[in-house]
Amino acid sequence: MLVLPAVDVRGGRCVRLIQGEADSERVYDGDPVDAALRWQTAGAAWLHVIDLDGAFSGAPVNVAVIQRLIAAVRVPVEVGGGVRSLEAVTRWLEAGAARVILGTAAVSGTELLVEACRRFGERIAVAIDARRGLAAAEGWVTRPGLSATAAATQAVQAGARRIIYTDIERDGMLWGPNVAAVERMLREVSVPVIAAGGIASVEDILRLRELEAAGLEGGIVGRALYEGRVRLEELLAAAA
Repeated sequence: MLVLPAVDVRGGRCVRLIQGEADSERVYDGDPVDAALRWQTAGAAWLHVIDLDGAFSGAPVNVAVIQRLIAAVRVPVEVGGGVRSLEAVTRWLEAGAARVILGTAAVSGTELLVEACRRFGERIAVAIDARRGLAAAEGWVTRPGLSATAAATQAVQAGARRIIYTDIERDGMLWGPNVAAVERMLREVSVPVIAAGGIASVEDILRLRELEAAGLEGGIVGRALYEGRVRLEELLAAAA
């Protein structure tokens, strides 16, 4: 099972938001590249990088710093946040991203997703971000009216080969993952799922690891790492 450290970028800095709320920002690194290199040194096999400004505005914003981050590390990087055009997808892939995450563009309509998956296959992932079981979009501030599982099923039918599922109410709260919701997602889709939201301990990783056989591929960890509540090396050992 993969453990992916999250590097969320806002205003050029590495931050975390609590439950995705824009006014809950906590700054952890002045330069996101420093955070990325730290997690790489600790053993991360992948990095999960989100342009938060892009997610709120609808187009990539922190392009220069994320490009610098991708160039600085040796491990593959998945990038999302405001990717709502084929041009934006192509730009990140040409910048060296191993995978591009579509969120709002995949939930609100499937035309872009179909074409992106046709062209780039495994290099496209779909983010399904849910609040109380309903999919959220546009930086988690709107709800298209679909359940999370329905949105994921729609994305897979459009060609998505990987789902990144986030429980917004758990995100940044250190409460542990919503295992029941992850299990529901795994029952509905036949592609690998990466879980996010609330992961804060070795015990959380061990609970998620029990879902590997059902298709869980990994877990994304943020605040717990930045605040030193758990070491990445410990999580990686539990995942292995």
